[in-house]
Amino acid sequence: MVTKEQRRSIVDALLALLEERGWEEIGLDDVARQAGISLADLRAGFDGKMAILEAFVREIDAEVLAEDVSDMADEPPRERLFDVLMRRLDALVPHKAALRGLAASARRDPTLAAGLNKIAFVSQRWMLTAAGIRIEGLLGAAATEGLVVAFARVMRVFLTEDDPGMPRTMAALDKELRRSEQIFVRLERATRLFRRPPRRPMRRPDREAPEESDPPAAPV
Repeated sequence: MVTKEQRRSIVDALLALLEERGWEEIGLDDVARQAGISLADLRAGFDGKMAILEAFVREIDAEVLAEDVSDMADEPPRERLFDVLMRRLDALVPHKAALRGLAASARRDPTLAAGLNKIAFVSQRWMLTAAGIRIEGLLGAAATEGLVVAFARVMRVFLTEDDPGMPRTMAALDKELRRSEQIFVRLERATRLFRRPPRRPMRRPDREAPEESDPPAAPV
């Protein structure tokens, strides 16, 4: 059974290694050595590198979700989501170097990119919840996936910006959320169309049959 401190050291170890080398060059033995623990302890805590990365993302999620956003309750949904995602970016600032290495590796490795997308989908669903935006079903899945893509675009700007005020990042986030909002409105309209019951074809009277033989109208 690994301790909380050991789990923390394992996550920190992977992030430190990502600052120095690519994802594909990091072995679990490297992570254990960097964390100062045995492979047995590492195995007791995590199934692999992706599980360690997921733990890191969970920590960022928890940091954002722990903040009080009640002062944004009266703001429009897009403004609330902007605030939540800026808090997320603030939490990611100390890890920029590691995230640059991870992003470079993901561009070379489709399997890694797919794994990151899966983690991001769950994370962004929580960000929507934190912003008080509740969308269920297929529309919710589409909106969440759209947010994953939008935030990935923002991250490209974030990782190249050195200004601590993050003006370029904020502008990119505002642009992406406005674009996503427009796409969502179109999706919502399309979904409403699909939800409408099909129109019943008009039934033409059978001119050959006697009028009294027609069945009575259904009571529903």
